[in-house]
Amino acid sequence: MKPEWLYTPPKPLDEKTAAAARERQAQLTKPPGALGELENVAVTLAAAQGRERPRVDSVWISIFAGDHGVVEEGISAFPQAVTAEMVKNFARGGAAISVLARTLGAHLEVIDLGTVVGLSGVPGVVHLNLGPGTANFTRADAMSTDQCALALEAGRGCVAKARAEGAELFVGGEMGIGNTTAAAALACALLGESPERLAGPGTGIDKAGVARKAEVIARALSLHGAHFGDPLEALRRLGGFEIAALTGAYLACAQSGLPALVDGFITTAAALAAERINPGTANWFFYGHGSAEPGHVRLLDALKARPLLSLGMRLGEGSGAATAVPLLRLACALHNGMATFAEAAVSEKL
Repeated sequence: MKPEWLYTPPKPLDEKTAAAARERQAQLTKPPGALGELENVAVTLAAAQGRERPRVDSVWISIFAGDHGVVEEGISAFPQAVTAEMVKNFARGGAAISVLARTLGAHLEVIDLGTVVGLSGVPGVVHLNLGPGTANFTRADAMSTDQCALALEAGRGCVAKARAEGAELFVGGEMGIGNTTAAAALACALLGESPERLAGPGTGIDKAGVARKAEVIARALSLHGAHFGDPLEALRRLGGFEIAALTGAYLACAQSGLPALVDGFITTAAALAAERINPGTANWFFYGHGSAEPGHVRLLDALKARPLLSLGMRLGEGSGAATAVPLLRLACALHNGMATFAEAAVSEKL
C-alpha cells in the first residue's frame, strides 16, 4: 500500500506576498533586474515564507546514508566500507559538509538508514537500520515496499524536526557508495533516457568503468521497465535508502511550506522523483549548483531549474547546496536592506 501522505498537495506559494516583494524590488536603487537571479531568489523566498522581507538565518541540513547492492557489479572506485566510515567522519566533524555547516551556523544531523558495515551507537548519528543496504537492482527490487515507505518517512520526519526548530531552509545531503549508479538508473526511468547519456564517473571511475556502469543500468532498466509508469515504483525498484529519504524530505518540505535547497546529481534525481510523485512539489525548490556529473544537466532541464553556482563540484553530501547558502542570504540582505529611490532621494528612470 502506498503511503497516503505522499499525495497531500503542496502548500501554495503566497502570491500576494510575491507581488509585494516584486514591487519592492522595482523601487530599490538599481536598474530593474540589475541583480539578476538574486532578485528572483528574494521574491520566491518571500512568497514561500509569506513575508515581504524573507530571511534564511536558520538552516537545517540532513545527511542520509545508505549502501547499495549494485556495488557488487563493480561500478564504484571505492569499497562499500567507505559509506560507514564517512558516516563516522560526518559525526566527528571532519567532512566537507561538517565544515560548511559549522561555518554557516547550520544545524547538521546524520541519518544512517542502513549500511553493509553495520553501525550502531555512533555519537551524533541516528541509526534506523532498514537493512544492510539495498538489494542489487540488476537482479531484484532495490527495496521492499516496507523499506521504501520507512525511508520516505525518515525524510519526512527530518523535515518535521526542522519545522519544529524554526528552520527557514532545508538542505538534504547523501552518502552511499554506488549511489550515482542508482540515481542515474532512476533518472533514466523517470526521463526515458539512455544509460549512456546519464551515467558518469561518480567517485572517479575511468571511461571503461563508465561504460560498465551504463551496461549495468541497462540491465536494470530491462528488468524493471514495465513498472516505470509509476514514479514511486521506479524509486522503490531502482533507488536507494538515502534517495528515498531525500524524496520524502522534499515532498514534506513542499507540503509543510519549507523551502528546500537541492544539491547535486543524486539529490536532484530525488527532487525529480518527488515532483513526479506529487506535481507542484518543485515550486519549493532552489538548486545550489550544477554538478560536474554529466547527467545533472538533463535532470535540471527536466525540472526547469537554474542552479545558483557552477563550480565543477561533484562531492555530494549536500556540499554544493551548502556552498550556495550565502548567496540566498545575500539575496535577502539586498532585498531587505537596500534603500528605495524615495528613501535615498535618487531620481528614478525617466
